[in-house]
Amino acid sequence: MASCTPVGNQREGSHDFARVRRIVKTDEFSSVFRLRPSQKTAHFVLYTRHNQLPHARLGVVVAKRFAPRAATRNTIKRVTRELFRNSAMPPVDCVVRLSRAVNSKDGPATTTKLKAELREELGRLFAAQIAAQARSVAAPPPSAP
Repeated sequence: MASCTPVGNQREGSHDFARVRRIVKTDEFSSVFRLRPSQKTAHFVLYTRHNQLPHARLGVVVAKRFAPRAATRNTIKRVTRELFRNSAMPPVDCVVRLSRAVNSKDGPATTTKLKAELREELGRLFAAQIAAQARSVAAPPPSAP
């Protein structure tokens, strides 16, 4: 008989996307949205807020007006979660919001090209955030004259 790990077992540094790694409550989204955007790309805005947890959490907002088809919205969420899981984010709450239309109703809902473009843009977004966090941690405090 093969042994399996329990579903609720959360290992540090695991690449899962369990409920504890998600922002799900409206209040949690609101508290992150109150802050200014930390990074922007052509189609996405990233909001972050430090948290007191040992891991980062993610929330994704994809409005129907910018991605009218459910297949497109689900692809955006899936790609965002995949990149988030594979990035080494510090303990912050991140909300990724689609801010501009990625395709139109008359074209296909998802394509390999669209997925590749999403991966590239979201990868740059997360990499820029990780670099900004590293710079803020590594920066020495200003010395008094």
